[in-house]
Amino acid sequence: MTDYSSAQFTAKTLSEALPYIQRYVGQTIVVKYGGHAMVDEKLSAMFARDVVLLKTLGVHPVIVHGGGPQIGKLLDRLGIVSEFKGGLRVTDEATMEVVEMVLSGPINKSIVRAINQAGGLAVGLSGSDGQLLQATKATKTERDPDSHIEQVLDLGFVGEPTGVDTSVIEALLKADSQLIPVVAPVAMGPDGHRYNVNADTAAGALAAALGASRLLLLTDVAGVLDKDKNLLRDIRVGDVPRLIEDGTAVGGMIPKLETAAHSVNHGVGAAVILDGRAPHALLMELFTEHGAGTLIS
Repeated sequence: MTDYSSAQFTAKTLSEALPYIQRYVGQTIVVKYGGHAMVDEKLSAMFARDVVLLKTLGVHPVIVHGGGPQIGKLLDRLGIVSEFKGGLRVTDEATMEVVEMVLSGPINKSIVRAINQAGGLAVGLSGSDGQLLQATKATKTERDPDSHIEQVLDLGFVGEPTGVDTSVIEALLKADSQLIPVVAPVAMGPDGHRYNVNADTAAGALAAALGASRLLLLTDVAGVLDKDKNLLRDIRVGDVPRLIEDGTAVGGMIPKLETAAHSVNHGVGAAVILDGRAPHALLMELFTEHGAGTLIS
């Protein structure tokens, strides 16, 4: 392909994206950022550029990030054993110290730096700032595969969002409409305890509170797969309980689907579970006809 034809292709792509760009101008998009896209240097730089592009086009991205692999590495270095139940990390007091340190510290600031380096104006927040995220101890159950009896899971200081106060985000955007909030999912409880909130769950709660047009959940798979490993491109909210009940969704996909359904039921336009390993996944989902991943509406 010559330079001229390459330029034509780029121009054609931009032209075809126009109606999709117009759809999202002035709209809030909440993005849960995590998985491989966070730890791959090339993908993380690409993600930062795409976020800045969204803001430049008049879209208002709000980023909520995870940090499971980084937390796991530091826990291993410190000799702290952790386990997962129902796709969520069991968080005792020692683990909570590490979770807050990693999420609110190096991870949050590395994302802020990457966005700023790409030409944006990002600002890092914790869910505890301005009581942005309020939570209580999560209560989860899991069905025993043999007895089929529901068992209560004790997840320690894992929190379930009970409230969102968007004042701090609104104040930032009022002060400078170009700012891009980057939120670490650590919440404060009414008992004064810190809680580790699943990043997908936190993103869903924030999307609902902000009246977001889209909730985008980046993960390390193509989207929701059926039992034959084929991608399910569209899922109705009413089908989510069945997909969890029949084992189509397992492990970490369960809180993602629950979050997607909850957010849509509480005013978010639609939620998408998409592959963060794919270059420009955000732009493909928002600005192309075919989108990417699994749409929950």
